[in-house]
Amino acid sequence: MDNPLIRLAPQLFGDYPKPFLKLYDQVYKTPDVNEESIKDTLWKAYEYGNRYHEGQKRLSGEPYFNHCIEVASTLASWKMDYTTIMAGLLHDVIEDTKITVDDLEKEFDKDLANLVDGLTKISGIEFSTRKEKQAGNFMKMLLSVAKDIRVIIIKFADRMHNMKTIEYLPKIKQRRIAIETRDVYSPLAHRLGMSSVKSQLDDLTFKVLNEEEYNSIDTKLKTTNRQRKKLIKSYIDPIESGLIKYNIKPKIFGRSKSYFSIYGKMIDRKKFFEEIYDIYAIRIIVDKLEECYTALGVVHSIYTPVQERFKDFIATPKSNAYQSIHTTIIGTDGKMVEIQIRTKEMDNTAEIGIASHWIYKEGKKKSNDIGSDIKWLRELIEILKDESSDPKEFMDLLKIDLFDGEIYVFTPTGDLIQLPIGSTPVDFAFQVHTQIGMHCLGAKVNHQLVTLNEELKSGDVVEIITGKKQTPSINWQKFVVTSKARNAIHKYLNHASKNESIKLGKEILLKTLRRLKLYGQKNLYLESYASFGYSDKDSYLSSIGHGKLTFREIHKKINPEQGEQNESAYKKIGDAIENVLRPKDGILLDGINNLMIKYGKCCSPIPGDDVMGFVTRGRGLTVHRSKCHSLPLITKEEERLVPVDWNIPRNATFNSRLKIIGVDYKGLLKDLSECIGGQNINITSVDIKVNGAVATAYFIVQINNKRQLDRLIKKLSNVKHVDNVERVGR
Repeated sequence: MDNPLIRLAPQLFGDYPKPFLKLYDQVYKTPDVNEESIKDTLWKAYEYGNRYHEGQKRLSGEPYFNHCIEVASTLASWKMDYTTIMAGLLHDVIEDTKITVDDLEKEFDKDLANLVDGLTKISGIEFSTRKEKQAGNFMKMLLSVAKDIRVIIIKFADRMHNMKTIEYLPKIKQRRIAIETRDVYSPLAHRLGMSSVKSQLDDLTFKVLNEEEYNSIDTKLKTTNRQRKKLIKSYIDPIESGLIKYNIKPKIFGRSKSYFSIYGKMIDRKKFFEEIYDIYAIRIIVDKLEECYTALGVVHSIYTPVQERFKDFIATPKSNAYQSIHTTIIGTDGKMVEIQIRTKEMDNTAEIGIASHWIYKEGKKKSNDIGSDIKWLRELIEILKDESSDPKEFMDLLKIDLFDGEIYVFTPTGDLIQLPIGSTPVDFAFQVHTQIGMHCLGAKVNHQLVTLNEELKSGDVVEIITGKKQTPSINWQKFVVTSKARNAIHKYLNHASKNESIKLGKEILLKTLRRLKLYGQKNLYLESYASFGYSDKDSYLSSIGHGKLTFREIHKKINPEQGEQNESAYKKIGDAIENVLRPKDGILLDGINNLMIKYGKCCSPIPGDDVMGFVTRGRGLTVHRSKCHSLPLITKEEERLVPVDWNIPRNATFNSRLKIIGVDYKGLLKDLSECIGGQNINITSVDIKVNGAVATAYFIVQINNKRQLDRLIKKLSNVKHVDNVERVGR
């Protein structure tokens, strides 16, 4: 194709490149479609992407556009619509070439341009850390997903090929991408019902993060492959014969569990590979729904079922639309094998999930309403909009909502509610209705009163007791698991905190004015908010309550003529404020009589952290960070939790443990130590380990407060080749 005319119009010369023809052959074509028109449209996108990516190379040395072809090919194998496949060919043109969104819209259409824009990483925005940039990218992607679910489907195809070719990247970058895939993309694929995508991503991630274990399982599976096929056939043949008697012509095949799944079973059960028997499953595909139950009867008439391992996801589909019957049987050899029974349509939905909605039938898109399938995602996105300012909170919320396991509980009227494993009555209350959650006073599970942090189980009947005066407690944040509950509680507490700070700010201002005999000027002081850059009085008073704006600053600006003459008055101001701020009901960590104070080693709290105290039996008070996972709420002894506050001398030091991951190089330890020493911070312990090219270092440092620690983490993040710095317990 050296002739430029042939390149631009191969349809006239009959000389299309082989990669394009291979892609075109994969595209799902309906009987009434004009194939030449589709070929022309697809070629336009192919040629456009190839032209603008020309000269660009991947780290493997191959042309960059080969990656775009592979992405489009994956989308075609999922039977996606033509626009989506074209977007796969062009998914990087905005990010990696001079092409703009407007250019794409003019050349193609708005639909395709929006898809590519949704996939494009954030540019032109300065972020302080790589994590913030990552959070921003995910935020933009998910907001695009809210408008068009095809954005994430293209992203899955992109991520799959990147993971398949990841060996050409530096080790530290491989690890970073693999962790991101494990924590976000894999669970997201699960929630969208794309089991084949999830399995592939899990295995590709597993290969990067646990290469030795992956290779071990790979070798053992290959050596036992022939034996395994023979065993599966011995199970299949009787089932197939039994179904033929009922005029059912099934598709039956065996499949191994994913490498990651097998490894998980080995870890959970603490067994060797040879001791894991359920590493394969048999799948039965039939034509009609009623044939699923006939097949189930045939299977159970031949083999003994394991009662506690029967699940009917046809009668009760999962939240990701997954439908199938699962039953585990015991064969003649005494080994357990899982049997999955489903229709062809169910199998297609199970494998590619939400992508199945774009399969065309007779020229028309399937009428399925995808909105209900991704309701959870739309709700999550609305929540994330409020949390996007804090990248860590954003990523935490994202991970929380992409739960793997589900439970099914019932309302007293029999309505089914799906929740993540670990959910409590409070999660249930918010899932039913936000107002029920806000006023949740107590709960009954199976007609028995339980605590609000009681973990629910599938089949439970849950009744919520409400009270008009009941409001969310700060303690609820420690045990709720759904993002809907967490967000509603967080919003309420923030609002309550603001109201409290407004009240406190006003109290500080008026009491101080009264002490200084300036009470007659209270209106002047209360209404001066605009002078300090505040748009309203509440924000002004809230800042006083939080300590962001001091009375001294206010007094100097309103009465500048007094200048520095009122130092004694300023001392009175300080005394007045201290008197207002002194906790009346809480416990100060300093100055408690006859009570021994300890700090939880699990979270190592430091001044500046939000903390809670737990009264131990015979050992005094243990102080934990409010978000500490070890905070003993699970003991069902909430009455032993007490509010505490910091009252520590400025020069007091606390040990804090940092975990630093980066590329190993000569002088890494020296650079890290000098960075810490440059902040005038003492190091009490160092432990560093190297695995391949990745170095993991643990430092215990002596710091004064959280502000100093945050500053240190930011400095360490800027050290050469450092990938991640985080605070850890113990």
